[in-house]
Amino acid sequence: MPYVDRIIELIASFLAVMFVLTCHEFAHAYVAYKCGDPTAKIYGRLSLNPLKHFDILGLICFTLVGFGWAKPVPIEPTNFKKYRLGLGLTASAGIVMNYIMAFFFYPLFLVVINFMPPITFLTSFLTYLTYLLYAYSMSFCVFNLLPFYPLDGFRIVDALNRRRGPVYRFLRKYGYYILLFLIVESFLCRLIAPSVPFMDNFNILGWIMQFAEKYLGFPILAIWGLAFGMPVESLWGLLIW
Repeated sequence: MPYVDRIIELIASFLAVMFVLTCHEFAHAYVAYKCGDPTAKIYGRLSLNPLKHFDILGLICFTLVGFGWAKPVPIEPTNFKKYRLGLGLTASAGIVMNYIMAFFFYPLFLVVINFMPPITFLTSFLTYLTYLLYAYSMSFCVFNLLPFYPLDGFRIVDALNRRRGPVYRFLRKYGYYILLFLIVESFLCRLIAPSVPFMDNFNILGWIMQFAEKYLGFPILAIWGLAFGMPVESLWGLLIW
């Protein structure tokens, strides 16, 4: 029953998004606190409560195209014990957290598809859930590496770059609008692609995810493929990006 599968997928997708976004933002808040800045804790963001972190527009974008954002964790860099180190560690914490999550969720996905009985609602739900936990973790990790404000990639550049030239100012001022354009463009390409297949070639975020799948995701697939006795080539076929 296709509609039942769709409902199961939507529930699994919502739970996966909720968990991935929450852990990402919690990692920022926790590392900032450990580096000497209590701002996130004061504002209630040092929490695993998803309601503390959701941004409605970012959540809608994540639901539509698999890319989105949460509310940025508030920080006061002057509170850091070591300014640039604290800024860099806090900015990269969410990305590192998501990559670690992807590493541990992928084998759970392999366990479900290899060892659970097929054609049951529970197996279907766990297949969607474990895969989407892996896929969204990778997606959020890679998406946040983009150097556009307010993503983590911009904050990492901010931490490493002492100069505030025209490129920095452009990304700071227009990064949010560039992100919205890329998300809308990706959504439209996916929407049109079934009728006009060549539109896939113009999906910019799709190309970024293919890069992530090929290079950033390779160590995960290689390690767990070896552990499960499955060649990496066969694992590519399990991915649906």
